[in-house]
Amino acid sequence: MADPSSYRPRPGEIPDSPGVYKFRDEHRRVIYVGKAKSLRQRLASYFQDLAGLHPRTATMVTTAASVEWTVVSTEVEALQLEYSWIKEFDPRFNVKYRDDKSYPSLAVTLNEQYPRVQVMRGPKKKGVRYFGPYGHAWAIRETVDLMLRVFPVRTCSAGVFKRSAQIGRPCLLGYIGKCSAPCVGRISPEDHRELAEDFCDFMAGRTGAYLSRLEKEMQAAAEEMEYEKAARLRDDIGALRRAMEKNAVVLADATDADLMAVAEDELEAAVQIFHVRGGRVRGQRGWVTDKVEAVDTAGLVEHALQQLYGEESGESVPKEVLVPVLPEDAPALGQWLAGRRGSQVSLRVPQRGDKKSLMETVHRNAQQSLALHKTKRAADLTTRSRALEEIAEALDLDGAPLRIECFDISHLQGDDVVASMVVFEDGLARKSEYRRFQVKGRVGDTQVWHGEGQDDVRSMHEVVSRRFRRYLQEKLKTGEWAPEDGEPEDDGRPKRFAYPPQLVVVDGGQPQVAAAQRALEELGIDDVAVCGLAKRLEEVWLPGEDDPVVLPRTSEGLYLLQRVRDEAHRFAIQYQRSKRGKRLKAGPLDEVPGLGESRKLALVKHFGSVKKLRQATIDQICEVPGIGRKTAETVAAALAQAVPAGPAVNTATGEIIEDEAPAPAGTPSDRGTEQ
Repeated sequence: MADPSSYRPRPGEIPDSPGVYKFRDEHRRVIYVGKAKSLRQRLASYFQDLAGLHPRTATMVTTAASVEWTVVSTEVEALQLEYSWIKEFDPRFNVKYRDDKSYPSLAVTLNEQYPRVQVMRGPKKKGVRYFGPYGHAWAIRETVDLMLRVFPVRTCSAGVFKRSAQIGRPCLLGYIGKCSAPCVGRISPEDHRELAEDFCDFMAGRTGAYLSRLEKEMQAAAEEMEYEKAARLRDDIGALRRAMEKNAVVLADATDADLMAVAEDELEAAVQIFHVRGGRVRGQRGWVTDKVEAVDTAGLVEHALQQLYGEESGESVPKEVLVPVLPEDAPALGQWLAGRRGSQVSLRVPQRGDKKSLMETVHRNAQQSLALHKTKRAADLTTRSRALEEIAEALDLDGAPLRIECFDISHLQGDDVVASMVVFEDGLARKSEYRRFQVKGRVGDTQVWHGEGQDDVRSMHEVVSRRFRRYLQEKLKTGEWAPEDGEPEDDGRPKRFAYPPQLVVVDGGQPQVAAAQRALEELGIDDVAVCGLAKRLEEVWLPGEDDPVVLPRTSEGLYLLQRVRDEAHRFAIQYQRSKRGKRLKAGPLDEVPGLGESRKLALVKHFGSVKKLRQATIDQICEVPGIGRKTAETVAAALAQAVPAGPAVNTATGEIIEDEAPAPAGTPSDRGTEQ
């Protein structure tokens, strides 16, 4: 625990201007990012008597080992820089909202020649129009099913689309009238794009004009006695009205707004957002977070707005944002939102009428979300704490192992030997910290063994050595072990191997544990505990001990170690299978040095197959765009040395199948793609 006075800036050193500041710990990791109208006043508040600070703030300043700041011109710049740094450094003492689930959205891929309507999750992509998010994927599919009757936009995957184009027949949706079948040329690319844009306009809330047009067309068709056309238009209107009814009208003036409400207690906070477009609730999402910093409701709202709109632009930012309380820097936040949208954005608290009533509904949803989260998590927190305490007691550790790293080796009969490292912090998986290793039989610059064969012990020694050798290198870079005659490197970014664990777990028994311990001793690391979990009887092995530690079968500590071990095993097998798959799919062109994927595809596309390419002369190979004579000679030599595989035979007919062009390793196949 550091004394804040040891790194307190000298009087007069801090400027009295807007800016953003960072607190770093002893490993130079950024642990807190904040902004201030006056850096001098804000930073001075952190260096008062610890008894006068909020307990969370006191924990932060005693964990930190240094503070630094950046001066900016305006509060809007400070807001933007604060958001960028929080996203980049992921500080442990900043409030960070994480979705309690991955909400699906209705997406229209306008960046493709033939736009596609589909369900999407995860980060948003450029050139794709999104609607939602929705609570359930089935709600999107029901809406799309009704809409496709009127807007028969393509919904199939790239593989199905390509297959239908090859055989000249559309899929089932094309036959039943729920797809305009651009794959077989029933509609031009321009008309299909116009159809997709009409779909987007309707989903965006511009429904009145379109329904009026359909009603006029229906009446005109009836007057012309085209009763079949009129009946079809009538059914189309009914389908659109049913799709609209799924989103009840909540604001009569066709408002475009996002409403945000917060429910909180001393430890946690829940945020709920309703997305209202055209007066109807088009989407809903929610976040729950730990209050790891001393923050009030206004601060929670500000952090939520930063996360909600930090990656958005244009119409994704609504004209109106309604919040329960205004943030401290509301004018600057309003300017920032206007900059994201490109036009004026109203940030305010609703006072009366329908908007206030809807805000109360959003707040009730936030309260229910927080109550449900606490019900689910209460047992989890207690269980994780008990598990870490049991591990510390069983292994005789000084404290609970808040960061655990587990290593596992995977291979198939000695081939494609790989290893995995998974990380658990506070009993939860930290997937962004996972790492994969190719076992090379080398530690540093020394060749230890050939890296093949079923030798898990030497593989474990190599992998642990490589991981902690990187840790020592990062300590040198960050200045913790900086040479006296040089300045430490400091780019401020999180380092891949810079943070040591309190406990290393290996998948195996005594030999693997001894190998891991030997690797640490060779590097001079003596403050990291090591244990192994053997699969046979789930025994916990410690270095230098002849007998294992046997934890009770009902022990939460054993359950946690098993979860860590099983996750490392899963991650290693996943990597090993991917490497084996690439090796099995590799063709003779993959052995040509300097020949990338683009030129491989160009060669195969030009000649039609590897068999025909093997028969081509060097001059013919040079005709391929991007292939010079030297490369052509290398390709011809590699194909001449490669032994061609025997001809494939259709076992049903006895027919010899011609050599087809194999997809280069790593190229996805269209086969098996679902619609």
